[in-house]
Amino acid sequence: MGNTRDLSNRINESYSRLSKGQKLLATYITDNYDKAVFLTAARLGEVVGVSESTVVRFATHLGYKGYPEFQNALEELVRNKLNSIQRMEVTYGRISQSKILESVLHSDADKINTTLEKIDQEAFEIAVNTILNAKHIYIIGIRSCAPLASFMAFYFNLMFDNVHLLQTSSSSEIFEQMVRIGKDDVIIGISFPRYSMRTLKAMELANNRNAKVITLTDSVHSPMNLYSSCNLIADSDMASIVDSLVAPLSVINALIVALCMKNRKKLQKRWRCWKISGMNIRYMRVMRSIILMTPLKCDMEK
Repeated sequence: MGNTRDLSNRINESYSRLSKGQKLLATYITDNYDKAVFLTAARLGEVVGVSESTVVRFATHLGYKGYPEFQNALEELVRNKLNSIQRMEVTYGRISQSKILESVLHSDADKINTTLEKIDQEAFEIAVNTILNAKHIYIIGIRSCAPLASFMAFYFNLMFDNVHLLQTSSSSEIFEQMVRIGKDDVIIGISFPRYSMRTLKAMELANNRNAKVITLTDSVHSPMNLYSSCNLIADSDMASIVDSLVAPLSVINALIVALCMKNRKKLQKRWRCWKISGMNIRYMRVMRSIILMTPLKCDMEK
């Protein structure tokens, strides 16, 4: 989002100092950004009626190292302004059908690697300890983040007795489910662009009640960080018809593993109680797999 505002601002702030040819470029790009993003420097110059060198000078005049860096900023602008189908065409439109699977998987792998490089390990440890010490754990994720919240809540429910998955279609219903939240509790808010106002409102309420607030989002500049004391940053990509949330899911997986390792004795006791009480065999197997950190063989639910 920062790149989007940055490119627009650079064009607006520099416009009065641009040459005649550069002003033509600025006007064309502002009005036709969805087309300009596909053009090489030479082709863009041809369309606007200026030389390729003028296009390159325009990019450097705006503060970019060259046309490729300028084009990356333009692509980010397009991603944030277009709808899902159009964003997907920008990202994958120049890739052949046979290369789509490879391209998407490589892109997702890159997001995990980027997340690994920039995530705050200290914040991660704080999140783990905060969750372990919480009296009640509230989890919220809206729209495309709802499956992430459900996944987290499923495994948290196997570990804790105090998990509340907030599921609702209105802010008022969220507040009703949070009526007892207090200073000994924690809320985990999961939200990525386009950010959910309901999630933000839930975290605001939790903060006002002095509860601990943990966010899982895409950037330190995310509005989700306004009320949080612990920010977990995971790379995401909204440039597709579906949201790529593999990196956030990996962070959730890491949280589950870390919580299990720190809470192993209690979980072993819980598993033994389940075994004695005749708990559903599948839940017992999931629990045992978590405690022992061993792969769980696939089986069909009865």
